[in-house]
Amino acid sequence: MSKIPQVKEFDGYPVVTSGKMKYLDMKASREYGLPSAALMENAGRALAGEITLYAEKELGKPAAGLKAVVCCGKGNNGGDGLVTARYLKQAGADVKVFILAPKDTGYGELVVKSLEAAKAAGVPVVMTEKDGLDALLGEFSAADVLVDALLGVSAVGKPTGPMHRVIQLMNKSARPIVAVDIPSGLSPDTGHHSGVFVMAKLTLTLGFAKTGLMAPHAQKNTGVIKVLQIGYPAALIEEARR
Repeated sequence: MSKIPQVKEFDGYPVVTSGKMKYLDMKASREYGLPSAALMENAGRALAGEITLYAEKELGKPAAGLKAVVCCGKGNNGGDGLVTARYLKQAGADVKVFILAPKDTGYGELVVKSLEAAKAAGVPVVMTEKDGLDALLGEFSAADVLVDALLGVSAVGKPTGPMHRVIQLMNKSARPIVAVDIPSGLSPDTGHHSGVFVMAKLTLTLGFAKTGLMAPHAQKNTGVIKVLQIGYPAALIEEARR
């Protein structure tokens, strides 16, 4: 079994495993009165702000007129991406979302609400069709920046099906990719991958850096790593250090 890197702190904040991250999220909601919807809203706002800064500094593209494509998965990482798209549009960006089709049970509640809010704000949202995936390459290649909001800390194993192809096409586009929380396809705990993974220029990890991002073998795929604070109280941050 791959070892989990034993880095304890990054960017002034504790480094956590995926299991600990889920525990802290649950504690934020149950003991500190921070609903998951509020954390997702905070995350999307912070992500959009950092993406526009990156585009201006690294690409010479101001927010007004920035052409961004956000690729969203079925879970809460995709929800973060939808909120990000909404805030990018508010900043003046030309943004479009491609979202993977839901499971048979549909999207989760947070994703549904984020999807409705994005559409209400005028963000074009397109559900990816299994037979038309290769057409996405043209959309990706025409963008200034791609946002990877496909898979988060709950993901395990190799991305398959349409997810697999979307990741391949994102990389093939040769456009700079900003990863939400962790590049899709990398293990959040070990930083290893199974052959299908996003190669990011910038990884904006939420709340705390994940142990997998600290692995030396992962750094060529994470690009620059930055921790974004999304509203966790100081007491919870201290608890994360233990």
